[in-house]
Amino acid sequence: MIRLNAPWTERNGRFAPLKAVVFAGLFVPAAWIVWLAATGALDPKVVTEMIHRTGTWAIRFLLLSLLVTPLMRAARYPKFVAVRRMVGVAAFAYASAHLALFVVDKHYNLAVVASEIALRFYLTIGFVAWLGLAALAATSTDAMIKRLGTKWRTLHALVYAIGVLALLHFMIQAKADVTEPVIMIGLFLVLMLFRAVLKRGAPAWAAALAAAALAPPLTALIEAGWYALVRHIPFREVLDANVDPDMAFRPSAYVLAGGAALLAVAVLRRSPAPRRVPAAVARSAPSGVR
Repeated sequence: MIRLNAPWTERNGRFAPLKAVVFAGLFVPAAWIVWLAATGALDPKVVTEMIHRTGTWAIRFLLLSLLVTPLMRAARYPKFVAVRRMVGVAAFAYASAHLALFVVDKHYNLAVVASEIALRFYLTIGFVAWLGLAALAATSTDAMIKRLGTKWRTLHALVYAIGVLALLHFMIQAKADVTEPVIMIGLFLVLMLFRAVLKRGAPAWAAALAAAALAPPLTALIEAGWYALVRHIPFREVLDANVDPDMAFRPSAYVLAGGAALLAVAVLRRSPAPRRVPAAVARSAPSGVR
């Protein structure tokens, strides 16, 4: 008989405070959206607002799931890995609510839904991202991990491509004001750069430093390029706004803050270099000493 543990417990059945807090937190955005809808705060276009908010939270949770590994490495706290799966599944759940509300907005006319997804590029890539999340969620169980073996890791590496598609979908949908999508893209760059440098054998603090240094200027370039192409605002004008102290904070500033926070965690949790023991002392130590 298969025993299923509650989401707030360890594999041995013990209560896990971290998992319990994260599990409860995953429901907060949904409860808040429902509350806003019930109290009329989302009027006059309630469903449209709910579509946007659930989609935004789907991407936020996707980024949080990608944050787990860098945070685990930077903080030297392996227990963070225990919440990665539930955060990833939450991203799929919010993305599914996002899609379901879109169906509601089209009065349950699946033919119209299908035609819009096929004909509108940003909806097409959004739907592809949802299909990818569905595949990852369906294979996230212990049984599927065991069944797929080494193929599981290859399949779940698709999360990076799914992240790119989801962010592009958000960027195109936002149209005029892309501040939040650009911030998310910048934070995604922080997480990807951290992984890339870490894979080259660098310590966590060096990977965090590289990510914190490179992601903000790349974010500024993406923002300036987007406004130049879509809204025909001079590229240099937007780029200069990122370094003008009289201007409001641009997305690159928030990305810099995120990268700096990861760097601070990595530096504060950096373990001191092991002290070398003289060979003579090592030889004289009893065999039971480690």
